[in-house]
Amino acid sequence: MQYQAEVIIELKAGMLDPEGTTVKRALEHLGYEADSVRTAKKYTIVLKAADIHSARENVEEMCQKLIANPIIHNYSVSLREIE
Repeated sequence: MQYQAEVIIELKAGMLDPEGTTVKRALEHLGYEADSVRTAKKYTIVLKAADIHSARENVEEMCQKLIANPIIHNYSVSLREIE
């Protein structure tokens, strides 16, 4: 079966987010008000696996080994079966 995973990588609370700070400042210069801006990255991964549990295990392993730095990032994974 083939699955599509969406992985969202965010900085943990308390970590500095200079990109978010810069965007917040730029928004304020444009006249917008924002209490805070935090950045995140989204990865879309298509993979083959025997079932959704195996797919989740593979994606979790990808996150832990490469995509996310567990010291500074939180991540979430959503999966769906595709044709």
